[in-house]
Amino acid sequence: MAFSSSTPLSTPSPSPAMPWRLRTLSVGNLPILSRFHSFTALSQKSRSSLIHFGRNPRILLNPKLNLVNGGDFIAQASSSGPNSPPPSPSSFATAQQILFGSALTVAFAVANRVLYKLALVPMKEYPFFLAQFTTFGYVVVYFLILYMRYNEGIVTDEMIDQPKRLFVAIGALEALGVALGMASAAMLPGPAIPILNQTFLVWQLFFSVLILGRTYTVRQIAGCLLVATGVAVAVTSGSNADQMLSGVEFVWPALMIASCAFQAGASIIKEFVFIDAAARLKDKSLDIFVVNSFGSGYQALFVLLFLPLLSSMKGIPFAQLPSYLESGCDGSPLLPLLYIATNLMFNISVLNLVKTSSAVVSSLAVMLSVPISIYILSIPLPYLPEGSTLSPYFLFGSLILVLGLILYTLPQASKRH
Repeated sequence: MAFSSSTPLSTPSPSPAMPWRLRTLSVGNLPILSRFHSFTALSQKSRSSLIHFGRNPRILLNPKLNLVNGGDFIAQASSSGPNSPPPSPSSFATAQQILFGSALTVAFAVANRVLYKLALVPMKEYPFFLAQFTTFGYVVVYFLILYMRYNEGIVTDEMIDQPKRLFVAIGALEALGVALGMASAAMLPGPAIPILNQTFLVWQLFFSVLILGRTYTVRQIAGCLLVATGVAVAVTSGSNADQMLSGVEFVWPALMIASCAFQAGASIIKEFVFIDAAARLKDKSLDIFVVNSFGSGYQALFVLLFLPLLSSMKGIPFAQLPSYLESGCDGSPLLPLLYIATNLMFNISVLNLVKTSSAVVSSLAVMLSVPISIYILSIPLPYLPEGSTLSPYFLFGSLILVLGLILYTLPQASKRH
């Protein structure tokens, strides 16, 4: 409603030639309380006042006073009190979109972790071939998207001309991470894989301090230590019969942890690429598909270069590798293809959730997939009919790990708000 008055306002230094009168006061087209709790008019120079309506201290108005013909002024204000309009349909739709995107991300994250293990069961002896096949799939998809974005003008020539030496380092580290990760995952119990993969966070914090010189809060460091403690408790505590890794050679969990270190190092170098590109491009930010495309391209090259070394680790002469792959991969393409498709959808869903909400929400969604994946991988599944027994020590370690992840993420959420 509008409030009108012809009563002159008292000011510290009134101008006799220009009497001020309150002409209109609009409060978001909503009814306001007619009773003034207090009214204070400031100087003509500031031309603003603070007005309290009724007894509710939350209804604090800061009107902008604009002079109109005849010396009158109009005061416009807004209210954040209980009579504020309800959330708009667009905000409700956004909340629904975030909720749906979070559920979709959790579902794809769980499917990605489960299919990762299942795809390696029929190809237990051929993890390096699966790593190469997966990498080439990413190269095709990423460069196709990059080509479309280049034609649309989103990606510029300056972005394409970024120095490639860092992309070479990213490709080499990711090639080692993927190859060693698949080699070790093929030999590990399913529930142990999501647990060991969480050491990625510890390595990422370490390389972030070492390469970027970044500092972290005590809470984040404590969260990282809890993650490391949870991993240690989950996979090493209990009697020999109760241990998740009983009967598994030490080299395989060590290789999985090393693969997380390589991938964490690659992620920090990617972050450095964006920081370096911000100074080079000045008014533009480097498109993410430039980094993903060239990083995946060099990753595919290094996986190919590593094949002789990796095949020799398996005791296979390089000349016999083609026939070896042909005999072993017969009838096994469905699960690897399903894993690759799910992994791509998972990455897209994470990016979409970051876009519609925040990185914290996406981190929490991915975090939620860890205990769900552990449970699913412990029950009988196709290619894994025996399942796994989750000991109390493993469950306790998993709980410590999840608490550490939450503790690490909370400072980011509070900082954002």
